[in-house]
Amino acid sequence: MSGNAARPRKPAPQLADYPHRVAEIIRFGDLDAQGHVNNAVFATYFESGRVALFRDPDLGIGVANATFVLVRQEIDFLRELRWPGNVVVGTALAELGRTSFTMAQAIFNGDECAAAGRAILVMLDATTRRPQPLAPAAVARLERWKYRGA
Repeated sequence: MSGNAARPRKPAPQLADYPHRVAEIIRFGDLDAQGHVNNAVFATYFESGRVALFRDPDLGIGVANATFVLVRQEIDFLRELRWPGNVVVGTALAELGRTSFTMAQAIFNGDECAAAGRAILVMLDATTRRPQPLAPAAVARLERWKYRGA
């Protein structure tokens, strides 16, 4: 007998679950030979969502003499994207650690979720390039962007 019991499906991500959103245009240059958006471009869309959150002076989590670096990224590809078109990248805080945090992200084309992902970022001392504890001010700013889904 097979041990492959049917797993319940995870609910599809909803844009409302992500408090920070950025609009992106699908460019013709984003396409691959199959005529859909290349998988590597999805990572670029996610990067745009994170950078918009971190670098905006009103929203940013900048810390003097520190920087945040991406140490892990996961992407679940759910649907193809095609040109021409637009997408919305949703970003939210999923978890806080001592020196790192995890962002949940999703790419939406209309009401359809095309991809979901997670990114782990670590706070580094800008001089030593070693991890350092998250600054309380950065934690306070990140907490505003908590993931709203289940």
